[in-house]
Amino acid sequence: MSKYDYLIVGAGLFGCVFAREAADKGKRVLVIDKRGHIAGNIYTEEVEGINVHKYGAHIFHTSDKAVWEYVNRFAEFNNYINCPVARYKDELYNMPFNMNTFSKMWGIRTPAEAKEIIERQRAEAGITQPKNLEEQALSLVGRDIYEKLVKGYTEKQWGRRATELPAFIIKRLPVRFIYDNNYFNDRYQGIPMGGYTRMCEKMLSGIEVRLGVDYFADKAELDALADKVLFTGMIDEYFGYRYGELEYRSLRFESETLDCDNYQGNAVVNYTEYEVPYTRVIEHKHFEFGAQPKTVVTREYPAVWHKGDEPYYPVNDDRNNVLYAKYKALADAEPHVIFGGRLGMYRYYDMDDTVSAAFGLLKAEGM
Repeated sequence: MSKYDYLIVGAGLFGCVFAREAADKGKRVLVIDKRGHIAGNIYTEEVEGINVHKYGAHIFHTSDKAVWEYVNRFAEFNNYINCPVARYKDELYNMPFNMNTFSKMWGIRTPAEAKEIIERQRAEAGITQPKNLEEQALSLVGRDIYEKLVKGYTEKQWGRRATELPAFIIKRLPVRFIYDNNYFNDRYQGIPMGGYTRMCEKMLSGIEVRLGVDYFADKAELDALADKVLFTGMIDEYFGYRYGELEYRSLRFESETLDCDNYQGNAVVNYTEYEVPYTRVIEHKHFEFGAQPKTVVTREYPAVWHKGDEPYYPVNDDRNNVLYAKYKALADAEPHVIFGGRLGMYRYYDMDDTVSAAFGLLKAEGM
């Protein structure tokens, strides 16, 4: 008889939600992770009294009240509102594109003036059937916004020139003709006070967790412990890259502690010119309105993913989606194993999507 009902491979948000709910339904659960910590990529580590987002900035936002109420069971969220600033050379602009952005860019004051400039530039571009990302962006917002705030950032993010990227990557570019710097439109938004790691610790309270465990190194032995396995790692790796590697984008981070109380005045500053190698600088204390005498900043560099690197998000273009479908067919036929999370499902998820997807899998499992 198996010792556990579920072996959960991966202690990230998806695994934590599934583990909590399964345990509350009376299931015997074991969670393992190859890293030396829980919480996956939302892991936060305290440095100089500041909760540092070790794998990039994570702001929880959702319009799903049930999801919001669920995560608030495990953490008290503050009232942080994401209002990033974009830096192009020596110019600073508010994001997302709104009347503060347009007023700074063109010296105008009214929505009518901003609309007239954007429509004129769209017409000048003369693009009716965009063939690449550059043409798509120009057809949506015109040349000024594209050149200063879209082009360089996007090229760094994807590691390819905008003329080489497919148009569908940018389905729309939200333009607001109001003076509102709130990046998200969602009803609920904030950062868990005390950090995401503490939130995940509460989710896993009373559940057995083993860290520093390489699932593939002892797969047969670990599989034998449970009736079912929830695998939240890379689906192509699980199947030994049988059909080849799926494509991911990776990230590299450089963090430093500075002997000042305020480095850039904002939690997130995007660097949109191509010549600056990083895409953004995060000043972590501003997520929680910190007043510590020192500060911690992180520069985020996009990187090409190679086997063995940390995969941060999937590249869901046509080629990779076709390849994923082959792996999905294998997954559906795999006995006693279910796949979840952004790597197991090869899909980009915001955190609220991750929680919802975990709920969906729990329901499919009869919980």
